[in-house]
Amino acid sequence: MRKILLLGSGELGKELTISLKRIGCHVITCDSYENAPAMQVSDQSEVFSMLDSKKLYEVIETHKPDFIVPEVEAIETEVLLEVEKIGKIVIPSARAVNLTMNRDRIRDRAKSLGLLTASFAYAETEEELILEAKKIGSKVAVKPVMSSSGKGQSYATTEDELKVSWKFAIEGMRGNRKRVIVEEFIDFDYEITLLTILEKSGNVSFCEPIGHFQERGDYQYSWQPADCSKNVILNAQDAARKMVLDLGGSGIFGVEFFIDKKARVIFSELSPRPHDTGMVTMYTQNYSQFDIHARVLLGLPLPEIKVTKSGASHVILADKNATG
Repeated sequence: MRKILLLGSGELGKELTISLKRIGCHVITCDSYENAPAMQVSDQSEVFSMLDSKKLYEVIETHKPDFIVPEVEAIETEVLLEVEKIGKIVIPSARAVNLTMNRDRIRDRAKSLGLLTASFAYAETEEELILEAKKIGSKVAVKPVMSSSGKGQSYATTEDELKVSWKFAIEGMRGNRKRVIVEEFIDFDYEITLLTILEKSGNVSFCEPIGHFQERGDYQYSWQPADCSKNVILNAQDAARKMVLDLGGSGIFGVEFFIDKKARVIFSELSPRPHDTGMVTMYTQNYSQFDIHARVLLGLPLPEIKVTKSGASHVILADKNATG
């Protein structure tokens, strides 16, 4: 029986835990709070801050997992780089997790690989943000370099709005890197997520594009298949293939793109794990993104992935904390 250490126990982690247990894995879930969603269906659980290097090392040493599977951004990724060197398997790879936990590093990597991106700069103070924003254009997007699911993201056109955006980004950041990315506002036609599958053999394949809509930086709803031209799909696949082969390892990646009015495919974000917009695949595909991730990380054969019916998913955003 393969032992999986899942770092992060939210709703995505819960579905992945179910998929892993269906194929006989023993799953230990970790998060910073008790009774997190994935803990409700796992074999064992650990409650601690995954930004605590010493505790993260201890948990890995205690459980001796076959695979370490990060599911959130708030992880001390240097620990994963170190344990991979001594033979632990990090999914999809420690390098992929380390780079993608930080928007600045993954954006720099995308640009170096020749992917089309929005114009962008970085800022570590409110004053620097205002200065860089003025260089980029009249309207900009501001995001923490360490974040997830759009947390801390906003748009600004004036100096006062930039000050508000700075505060919002710092409050919404994960980890301890007080740095933001400020980028050109893209007047896009629509957004897509391309779930990209990298197998241990190096083979790359794709799910049908998923259209999605965000508001105030939060994912609202998604649908599959997205209505894309053949050229858009091919260009997105080409960009996603370059990214995942560069990052290495095995697993599913959620690669986000803006499609502008000229049908240009512009790289936005990348997550080295199942994606919130991909929840729709639980209804639309013969194998969900969670089933795919589970099979690929274990090195099992991957059947042909098909959209069996069109569908959509919509998140229910709670307006207050509650239990039960």
